[in-house]
Amino acid sequence: MITGYSVSALILAYFCGSIPTAVWIGQAFYGVDVREYGSGNAGATNTFRVLGKKAGIPVMLIDILKGWTATSLAYFIGVSTTGGPHSNYISYQLALGIAAVMGHLFPVFAGFRGGKGIATLFGMVLAVNLDAALFCVSVFIVVLLLTRYAYLLGVTFFFNKYTNNLVVIFGMLICLLILVTHQKNIERLLKGKESRVNLFKKKNSLPASSDSKPA
Repeated sequence: MITGYSVSALILAYFCGSIPTAVWIGQAFYGVDVREYGSGNAGATNTFRVLGKKAGIPVMLIDILKGWTATSLAYFIGVSTTGGPHSNYISYQLALGIAAVMGHLFPVFAGFRGGKGIATLFGMVLAVNLDAALFCVSVFIVVLLLTRYAYLLGVTFFFNKYTNNLVVIFGMLICLLILVTHQKNIERLLKGKESRVNLFKKKNSLPASSDSKPA
């Protein structure tokens, strides 16, 4: 049921996701707009590439918090959880999480030029299902350490401990969304031209501008 509370929560979730963490931290502490370098995206992965781990880690954590906070707004729109989460409650969670991810992709506070939503999406999964989140982060860490390709977390399926067709469909849509937003990355990966993320290397200089490097 659509109520004033649910509409307000969706708007708030979008604004929460719209906080351009990478842009604000890059500009405030480094005088750099990360969208002008590396892949040209305002996300945690590109922040790691452009500014290193001292900037990348807080950007990643805040972006995760954005997704978790927005999704958790479901508690405040009058949805009963007696006897465990039910379909309506999970529906609210998914809707709010999607609103936050869309805010990250198209942030109103940064000219609608955002990131690819992986960290915010993970925050959403964390709020909906802790087991799925732990599985995703485990795969992410293994893949990152072995290949240094951070965005490959996106190919992980969204597992759910509840039998809920809506979540299954949502999990499939997640995979589709990641494939679409990472199309150019995947093309470069297949060609062996995709840049890697090195969490342990100190950044000495900025990489090439996004104007001279594929986005």
